Amino acid sequence: MSRRIRVGAITLALAAATITPAGAADTLLSQGKPVTASSAGGCCPAANAVDGDSATRWASAAGVDPQWIYVDLGAAAHIGRVRLQWDASCATAYEIDTSADHGTWTKIYATTTGKGGVEDLTSLDGTGRYVRVYGTKRCRTDASKGYSLQEFGVYGSGGDVVPPSPPGTPTLVGVTPTSATIAWTAASDDVGVAGYDVYRDGQLCASTTGALTATCGNLSPKGSYGFYVNARDAAGNVSQASGTLIVKTPPSDDHTPPSVPGNVHTTAVDSTSIGLAWTASTDDVGVTGYRIFDGGTQIGTSDTASTTLGGLSPNTTYHLQVRAVDGNGNLSEPSTPVLDVTTTGGSACTPSQGVCGATQVGTDDDVVWGLVTLPDGTILYNQRDAHSIVHLNPKTGAKKTIGTVPNVQSTDGEGGLTGLEINPASFASDHWLYIMHTSPNDNRIVRIKYDPAADSLTTSTEQILLTGIARNKFHNGGRLRFSPDGKYLFAGTGDAQNGSNAPNTSSPNGKVLRINPDGSIPADNPFHNAVWSYGHRNVQGLAFDSQGRLWEQEFGNSIMDETNLIVKGGNYGWPSCEGTSGSCDGFIAPKKTYPVGQGSCSGITIIRDALYVACQKGQRLYRAVISGSSLTNFRTFFNGTYGRLRTVEPAPGGQMWLATSVDGDKDSTPHNSHNKILRVTVG
Repeated sequence: MSRRIRVGAITLALAAATITPAGAADTLLSQGKPVTASSAGGCCPAANAVDGDSATRWASAAGVDPQWIYVDLGAAAHIGRVRLQWDASCATAYEIDTSADHGTWTKIYATTTGKGGVEDLTSLDGTGRYVRVYGTKRCRTDASKGYSLQEFGVYGSGGDVVPPSPPGTPTLVGVTPTSATIAWTAASDDVGVAGYDVYRDGQLCASTTGALTATCGNLSPKGSYGFYVNARDAAGNVSQASGTLIVKTPPSDDHTPPSVPGNVHTTAVDSTSIGLAWTASTDDVGVTGYRIFDGGTQIGTSDTASTTLGGLSPNTTYHLQVRAVDGNGNLSEPSTPVLDVTTTGGSACTPSQGVCGATQVGTDDDVVWGLVTLPDGTILYNQRDAHSIVHLNPKTGAKKTIGTVPNVQSTDGEGGLTGLEINPASFASDHWLYIMHTSPNDNRIVRIKYDPAADSLTTSTEQILLTGIARNKFHNGGRLRFSPDGKYLFAGTGDAQNGSNAPNTSSPNGKVLRINPDGSIPADNPFHNAVWSYGHRNVQGLAFDSQGRLWEQEFGNSIMDETNLIVKGGNYGWPSCEGTSGSCDGFIAPKKTYPVGQGSCSGITIIRDALYVACQKGQRLYRAVISGSSLTNFRTFFNGTYGRLRTVEPAPGGQMWLATSVDGDKDSTPHNSHNKILRVTVG
């Protein structure tokens, strides 16, 4: 029997000692069904636990841990509630698991504080034919006692709980400079496929009610896009994704470049930044942006006819020109004359400057995702697609792979080895690394010891803290963040490309989760499970401010990204509401939204109550000042300077680490990226 779960807990209230009826949505599924146990006393066979009579009981062998009992429901079902009625020989530590084959189990609940009596476990979210109670610590620990369970009630819903198979990998039917038409082979389903959703690089771009072809528009000429398809059935079950089809759009027939930008001039100059403005260019089709050059080297981009070049060096002369670009990639001639601008002197970085210089401290050919600073000032970071953790000394550039995380599986998209965190209150003594990753079956949170003396990952110490977070090609979330006091670990999850997961408080997907460091569930969590807030699409940024408040960053679909101030039990609206677009009444409004083209932001960090937001598609760093519960004084830095940006974290001395996400971050292929790790001086 494969044992997948070892650590986890939840605290729950005791119910009355009599059997209470299930809610309208829950049906008792277990009564009279076949049961199997690890052992049983002669008086008390396993079948007694599901006979509906609390005067009878199942009793295990005495003095042995672990012990287990499972019920065969006869068919796969969604499990929303388990009710346990214990005899005096109860379990202090146990878990509830589900399985399709009674061989591989998935934890849906666990506790290390069981108190016996009646424990009515609600708001569960699991699927399986088999449901198991797995006890690891007895209430009565002497050798003459075992486990004794009077009633084992499993409640849920039958019907269709099996998702369709993945559709076939799409093929290209036709492509224009601004659209692509694709086709695919049908998925299969035990009841019937109801429709298909077509995604372009993680963004929903078309849906069908059964047709096996679709067209996605709003593409750009000479662009590269990845298309894939998910199937769904009438019950709302969503398949894993198809393979990905890469489509390159041809150029348009527009070969006329924009006019040359005019009157390039400064609007502000200090020691590390230059404000520029110019007369807008014109184009026969339309100007899509501007590129700023220093002596022929591109150092920035802009969506409008003005920008601020940040992160410059003091007492340095820059030779600036601006070129306009249109949708077909036609570039205007450079502006003339060359504008020579010299930054002022001074080495201090002030709050008014916001972001000053950036120094490269390392490079990596894989996707740099989670990143933490060790007490000695060195860095550990995850390679998402290679599934390894790397130790980098930013003073020397020396780096070493300290180990590969077990059981990680990529998703041919954005899954893999994602979150990395250490406990600020205990890492110096316990050396636990907290890790979020995609496995073959789910997304999960684990912890593994780091051995400082050997500078290696001790994989034999791995403890699985939380499982059952659904995976898909995209929308896997992945960010981890400890509360400043080290008491709680927060995690951002994605909706696994099924929007109905986000508002469902029994599902861990599309959520901000909160667990204790050992994987147990805090007693004051709002839904008696790991969920802290819900209604999120794809959470990839978490950070605490000086007041101990949690801020969150999430990806929108095609309209806007959002920054949220997270409150306990809060509903942030997805999929009804995207940012401030859609049916948003009754949901918590974001503190800031960003057009997707200027955003697709991932990591955030807070330094001296300034929020920094790293954006991928927008290829920029936003900075805002936290004032009360608002974000003010928004500014943009590194716009187009370093390409796609993914991760920002505090660095020693009040500085900041910044990791890029250039190339290879949508395909799960190891070692095909070109990334930099930078130390950024901030005000």
